[in-house]
Amino acid sequence: MKVSLDELERTTKRAILTFGYTDSEADVILSVLMYAQLRGNNQGVVKLIGSGIPKGSNVHPPVIEKETELSALIDGGNTHAMVVVNYAVDVAIAKARESGVGLVGVNHLNTSSGAIGYYARRVANEGMIGIVFAGASPLVAAAGSYQPVFGTNPLAFAMPSLNEPVVLDMATAAMAFFGVIEAKTAGRLLPANVAYDANGSPTVDPAEAIKGALRTFDGGAKSSGLSMMVQALTGPLVGASFVGLGEVSANWGGHLVIAIDPDLFRGADALRQGVSAMAETVKNTKRLPGVNEIMLPGERGDRQTTTTRERGVIEIEANLYQELTVVAQRGP
Repeated sequence: MKVSLDELERTTKRAILTFGYTDSEADVILSVLMYAQLRGNNQGVVKLIGSGIPKGSNVHPPVIEKETELSALIDGGNTHAMVVVNYAVDVAIAKARESGVGLVGVNHLNTSSGAIGYYARRVANEGMIGIVFAGASPLVAAAGSYQPVFGTNPLAFAMPSLNEPVVLDMATAAMAFFGVIEAKTAGRLLPANVAYDANGSPTVDPAEAIKGALRTFDGGAKSSGLSMMVQALTGPLVGASFVGLGEVSANWGGHLVIAIDPDLFRGADALRQGVSAMAETVKNTKRLPGVNEIMLPGERGDRQTTTTRERGVIEIEANLYQELTVVAQRGP
């Protein structure tokens, strides 16, 4: 179904407020969710349905518990991850401006931080290189196993260019968990070779996948190893829990945010020009039969965002919007 952007934003913000967040917190969460929704990314408003994004217990504002000129470690205070990681980006950018590099770890978060390309892009918009890693609760099996032990463990890189930043945002899982939720809500089957059921049999049923485990993106040692490294950077390094084999923790989902000032090397202008030249070269490479265009990381989402904003109308799955409306009608 088609919904006006204004209506979707109003409904989404009302839905966020029903979970007890302040108006300013809701604005941050709305910005992250709409970034994903406009791009056709499954980290959008689907996060508000079902159990949604309840406010944590024993919440306190995020605080820096350890700090150097180059780094900071933030205790998120069980505050919503989108709010805390947004703050972590501010800290990383400020440190990179002063010292060339900003390294910020985050622990004690409540819920998912959403599309982490949003945060990496914020760094790139400042003319710096943005790198973000995110951990998660156990949903993904290691290569050769069918028992969930890793999170979906996304990573994002953003490079400034003469045009839009080039942003790679990808899960190390074959599918983001909220892609499974989205498929379940819409009554769709999953692609093949994405998930196992609880007995280790391949499944395309999202309900069975939720009971079982997702695969890593290639199902093999390379993606499994990459997922484990992301888990290490967002668990042991930053003081968040590594939760696996069915464990549950209130301190899962640590993050690592990195900002690098290109003036440490050849400077921001040289980086922008170089990335743009690389992008042009890649897009002009010879195409295989049936391929109309070589796409850069993030380019499809950028185009979809631009087109949707120009039209002022967005396509959204009817069941999803109906459930979002139900949440919004609960009232704060």
